Amino acid sequence: MDREMQIPAVVLNSGHKMQAIGVGTSVPVLPSTEQLVSILLHAIAAGYRHFDTASFYGTEEHVGLAVAEALDSSLIKSRDEIFITSKLWCTDAHSDLVLPSLKETLRKLGLKYVDLYLIHWPVRFRKDGDSLTIMNFDIKETWEAMEECCKLGLAKSIGVSNFSCAKLSKLLENATIRPAVNQVEMNVGWQQQKLMQFSKENNIHVCAWSPLGAYGASWGTNVVMESPILKDIAATKNKTVAQVALRWIYQQGAIPIVRSLNRERMKENLDIFDWELTDEEIHRIGQIPQQRMCKAVEFVGPNSQYKSLEELWDGEI
Repeated sequence: MDREMQIPAVVLNSGHKMQAIGVGTSVPVLPSTEQLVSILLHAIAAGYRHFDTASFYGTEEHVGLAVAEALDSSLIKSRDEIFITSKLWCTDAHSDLVLPSLKETLRKLGLKYVDLYLIHWPVRFRKDGDSLTIMNFDIKETWEAMEECCKLGLAKSIGVSNFSCAKLSKLLENATIRPAVNQVEMNVGWQQQKLMQFSKENNIHVCAWSPLGAYGASWGTNVVMESPILKDIAATKNKTVAQVALRWIYQQGAIPIVRSLNRERMKENLDIFDWELTDEEIHRIGQIPQQRMCKAVEFVGPNSQYKSLEELWDGEI
């Protein structure tokens, strides 16, 4: 059986299937086009079928080129085999700009539709030359424009990213198409228990960015990869720390978005589905001290819609 057939998928509330692990393309230093396309093709060959990009990442064209090359080389048989997520950036988080932004994303990808389109942050900027002015973000009107993208068939599913329970609740008050996904920071050091419970109750899938704590990045943390608890469990199970961390996310009912560009680690990250953590191991992981890594302080201030981190995250900090 092909490896991709062994990787589970979830069914979103839109009825569409999404592979239970994704490849992220937000990288601190963008490789050359040739290098990144080669890495993405390797990921496809390894069995990955779920790829996460965004207009802000500058990698949409690379993802599109990789999909086109995979088709040309018969690595995949049809576009429908690949699940592509992209995101609406803050400068386009306005009802009049959503559809044009998605059309530009599709142009860069060279595709007729994305499988999932997300509002990247509950924040709006206006670009003034080289500077950015924080504007008022209207959840209701922006979501209506997202729904239009879905009705036009340009996005098979729609959702959000970095939304708190309170902001999701506000969105749901007027939504005629429910968000299929909320993509958030989630790892053993920020377990998102309140959000996970809310999401399950409302049939919204959670995707976990930074599932390994952005280990090694300038803004990352070692709380995941250097965790004594994870190291002990990994040694007991003859697994890597990363595999234990990713398996924990999967057992919580979330979908990890991994960002390794190392080919061997890509393969290792897929080996999380044919074993499980015990209840006792899950309990031990639950004792890890909790702290949000990405607080997004740049979105907060006297001239912002959000005057404090408390307002931005609605207390979920």
